[in-house]
Amino acid sequence: MPNTSNAPTQSYVPGEHPDLKPPIGQTGILLWLRKNLFSSTFNVVLTLVTLYFLYLVIPPLVNWLFLDAVFQAGSRDECRALGEGACWGFIDKRLGQFTYGFYPIEERWRVNLTFLLLVIAVLPVLWEKMPKRRLMLGFSLVFPFVSAWLLLGGFGLESVNTDQFGGFMLTMIIGVTGIVFSLPMGILLALGRQSQLHFIRWLCTGFIEFIRGVPLITLLFVASTMLNYFLPPGTTFDLLLRVLIMVTIFSAAYIAEVVRGGLQAVPKGQHEAADAMGLKYWASMRLIVLPQALKISIPGIVNTFIGLFKDSTLVVIIGLLDPLGIGRASLSDSKWQGLATEVYVFIAIFFFICCFSMSRYSIYLENKLHTGHRI
Repeated sequence: MPNTSNAPTQSYVPGEHPDLKPPIGQTGILLWLRKNLFSSTFNVVLTLVTLYFLYLVIPPLVNWLFLDAVFQAGSRDECRALGEGACWGFIDKRLGQFTYGFYPIEERWRVNLTFLLLVIAVLPVLWEKMPKRRLMLGFSLVFPFVSAWLLLGGFGLESVNTDQFGGFMLTMIIGVTGIVFSLPMGILLALGRQSQLHFIRWLCTGFIEFIRGVPLITLLFVASTMLNYFLPPGTTFDLLLRVLIMVTIFSAAYIAEVVRGGLQAVPKGQHEAADAMGLKYWASMRLIVLPQALKISIPGIVNTFIGLFKDSTLVVIIGLLDPLGIGRASLSDSKWQGLATEVYVFIAIFFFICCFSMSRYSIYLENKLHTGHRI
């Protein structure tokens, strides 16, 4: 019978249906919880046990770190009288030494300016959409020389000896210098190890295997003591500079192996395509092979950088006062003895922030450069 009602009628084209909301639990946080925490009986039990463990650990930890902590005090006894938590008053009193070491107080503005310029120099390297990036990359190239002038002095600035460097400042100098200079050196060593010229290949292979076969602490001892025996009498070679050289070549040897793995993972057809286009060796490496190899090697390279940054604490063994050295020296003061936990937690937080930031940037870079299908 014909439709005689006044109600509007709806008609659907075959194959088309109205938009419906997805079922509950199939999107958003509920989907994530179901897939990651409650996907099976074992995962449900594991999730509940983990939540109970966190319940036992987190509240006392928060109380010790913040709620019951003392942030200003003149001694350990005063801290204990004011609260039962962490004695951050010790860190507050020694924060200048933890940050700058024994750098002259009236010249610490130079360290602050150097750190600000470091951020400006790193931005165009890490952020390709930065305005006037090409111009800023030029500043990134000259930054090492500017920072050396600011920190060491000369040419109008008061000279500061490197034995006054310490704390987080020293850690940043060693870490940043090693990272910046070891990457290009490691790439060249990786290319040299695959060279068709036997002498270059043997030289690079011998260098890489020797450095990777020796602990970093041994190289630091060589830099601090034995190196003087191989220098002409009366020659002075700054200890920090020797450490920077050893740390750089140590990191470069490991990066060379990471990059070599990336080069071997590049399909042979890419090399053949470069040859078919008439590209010379360096052009094919720069334009075709190396970009792919470095993209593959990003996790390994960043992992090496993180290891290098943490290994910078080894310099305390040869007399350089990094944050661990400053902390140990500060604890010798009778007013603050017994606060080693606060020192190590404070230093651990600093290293965690730095290393976690590098790790997250590595993940961002991998996702940004990813072009294929994920397995």
